[in-house]
Amino acid sequence: MKTPLAWLQLTHEKVRLLVALAGIGFADILIFMQLGFRAALYESTTLIHQKLNADLVLISPQSEAFHLMKPFSRRRLYQTLGMKEVKSVSPLYIDLGDWKNPETGKIRSIMALGFNPSTPILDLPEVNQNLAYIKLPDTFLFDTASRPEFGRITELYIEKKQIETEINDRQIKVEGIYNLGPSFAVDGTVITSDINILRLFPLRQRENIEIGLINLQENADPQLVKTKLESYLGADIKIMTHDEFVALEKNYWATSTPIGFIFLLGASMGFVVGIVIVYQILYSDVSDHLSEYATLKAMGYGDRYLLIVVFQEALMLAILGFLPGFGISIGLYELTKVATRLPLVMQLSRAIMVLILTIIMCFVSGVIAVRRLQDADPADIF
Repeated sequence: MKTPLAWLQLTHEKVRLLVALAGIGFADILIFMQLGFRAALYESTTLIHQKLNADLVLISPQSEAFHLMKPFSRRRLYQTLGMKEVKSVSPLYIDLGDWKNPETGKIRSIMALGFNPSTPILDLPEVNQNLAYIKLPDTFLFDTASRPEFGRITELYIEKKQIETEINDRQIKVEGIYNLGPSFAVDGTVITSDINILRLFPLRQRENIEIGLINLQENADPQLVKTKLESYLGADIKIMTHDEFVALEKNYWATSTPIGFIFLLGASMGFVVGIVIVYQILYSDVSDHLSEYATLKAMGYGDRYLLIVVFQEALMLAILGFLPGFGISIGLYELTKVATRLPLVMQLSRAIMVLILTIIMCFVSGVIAVRRLQDADPADIF
């Protein structure tokens, strides 16, 4: 078996090869991290959305994102019960309160969700098993995946089975825990009954809710019912399917905040950095072997063969540089996940996409670098 010329040229200068692989690996790590942060952004900010048991969702037209919900009259939600396709409805109250760390006394903002515990609205077994507790006055369930600044709630709960602290200077008890996770907007959440959340925020009006959840009859088409409700309720209420509600949140972070654009820009910059690095390596390699290329031309090898050699080098660099970048990125994902508690995980689809981007990146560099081959004139060496 003949050793490919491209491989011999790459391995001839081992230090240069290692530098090239390090550069490509760095570019891949940058792309992996930015795409991972962007995915974690969308995943974390829609965690609650995905857990809601609802076919249709009602919100105020002025609402932009889950942490920025505007209240509307719950009477509008109950009006939907007049349609035969609607099986049940559930109002959801959302507000931000000041949580007091039970150990240090430090105050930190926390999101509170309140609903009627007689109707489970969340696909969270730990919450549904403890609905009886939140019927009690000033009793809450705490998200153990919240940021550690809220305190060692998991350890304290396992030890004592009940934690007493304060929210908005009101004495409350934690009688259960569940696992959901923070997001880029909210560091932690607690869940309680609608009555308790009204006690916690006495200036709130019971009539005003942030989200209305609608469950339909078994054979009802959500899209058709949505169209009927839009005509029935009018323009002062925004009606969405469950998937549209998730998409609304993602669209907010992608278009209405700079953070989504920044992550995408960071990935693009990693791609450009990779092109520059690979171009420098391939250009230097072609320049150093220009006389050899000219000799090959004199022996009868055409430009097509020489182009294939350069592209083979580009492909080898792409694959060899991707492997360490991929491995290091997995470790950085895990490190970041532990530090931030964000849902940052390596996905096969993302790995394949970055590999394809790496190959494209190296091929683009090869296309630019092969211009140097035009100077490989056999007449120059005879």
